[in-house]
Amino acid sequence: MSARRTRTAAAVIVPFAAWLATGAESIGGKAPPRAARSVHLSWQAPDVLFFSLEMTVDRSTVGSYFMACGWNTGYFGIQEIGPERKVALFSVWDPTKGDDPNAVELEERVETLFEGEGVRVRRFGGEGTGGQCMVDFPWKAGETYRFAVRAEVQGGKTAYGGFIFLPAEKRWKHLVTFRTRTGGSPLRGLHSFVEDFRRDGKSVQEVRRARFGNGWARTAAGEWKPLTKARFTASGAAWEAKETIDAGTAGSDFFLATGGETKQTAALRSLLEVSPAAAAKPPEDLPIDAPLVAPSPGADNPGEEGDSR
Repeated sequence: MSARRTRTAAAVIVPFAAWLATGAESIGGKAPPRAARSVHLSWQAPDVLFFSLEMTVDRSTVGSYFMACGWNTGYFGIQEIGPERKVALFSVWDPTKGDDPNAVELEERVETLFEGEGVRVRRFGGEGTGGQCMVDFPWKAGETYRFAVRAEVQGGKTAYGGFIFLPAEKRWKHLVTFRTRTGGSPLRGLHSFVEDFRRDGKSVQEVRRARFGNGWARTAAGEWKPLTKARFTASGAAWEAKETIDAGTAGSDFFLATGGETKQTAALRSLLEVSPAAAAKPPEDLPIDAPLVAPSPGADNPGEEGDSR
């Protein structure tokens, strides 16, 4: 990820007063770490128009972001905001610099082309600016969830549709479609991460761990690429714990872990790989041809009308 994207974008979306330093000092006169380090998988893939991934959270705590599908202009995953609240989050950046969402000219702002039922769409700022879609999603540790992003280049802009699979209903739900100025760029820089955005000095002592697997990317030419290689990286803020991070493979999955008693077994910048045989072909039900906008009046309407704010 670029420097701009690795500044823990999740923290922008769900602000916490606990971001502030605790003020406590260690025996050596230095403030102890107040957050677990963010850990990333940078997928080895070409530019594509479709990106899907499955993710299983093994361990979580309040203030955690498990980001499944990230790319150079956006990210998509799930968060544990509070003891009784968990959400799915899909966000896309404006093409401008700056942190004040109200300072961005209207023609430079991320556009909303579609809002799914029950989602909340708003502007965000603080570490870059853009559009955010959030929906209540009571995910559970130990269960596998599926995510997909479909991109469509539209002149000098790109539209991005976010889709999440609803296990109980056995169907894909179209959450939102955002469009932003990209110069006609497809999805590039595919990545995933695990982040501690609580940062209160206590969160550093708690473990977050997730597995990522069955990843697929589809090029503009229609060629499928299995995501079987990823590079392990981590953030480097001075106030983060440095040693309690890890990454690796487990069968056909990759994993990331940070915080608490985590012990590092993989070197930073190492290239992790699973057997290509584990990814023979993509799932047949992926929403590769799903429309990115609502049907026109008079056509079949699946009821995916949402509220916005």
